[in-house]
Amino acid sequence: MESRQAIDSLAALAQETRLAIYRLLVQAGPEGLAAGAIAEKLGVAPATLSFHLKELARAGLVTSRTASRFIYYAANFERMAALMTYLTENCCGGNPGECLAPGETSLSRC
Repeated sequence: MESRQAIDSLAALAQETRLAIYRLLVQAGPEGLAAGAIAEKLGVAPATLSFHLKELARAGLVTSRTASRFIYYAANFERMAALMTYLTENCCGGNPGECLAPGETSLSRC
């Protein structure tokens, strides 16, 4: 991951609603959730949700797919892992295993 991509990802997550959306999609897993379900669970208006999903997609953090009349959004787990790797690759002098176990980042469950 390039530093510009990391900056875009972190900037997209640096907003309360977008962070809540992203965390919900991570919890939902690879199948993701329909836009309406996201709006309902978080109490976000459809127009507001659309704006935030667009920002997350622009940063590469979410993907979308259409099924029938619904648009489903899912976290881009590859991008999440790349961001986590970028943020920790120089941990402990380039030996992240010495100071950061996978379980400490919760990535071991993905």
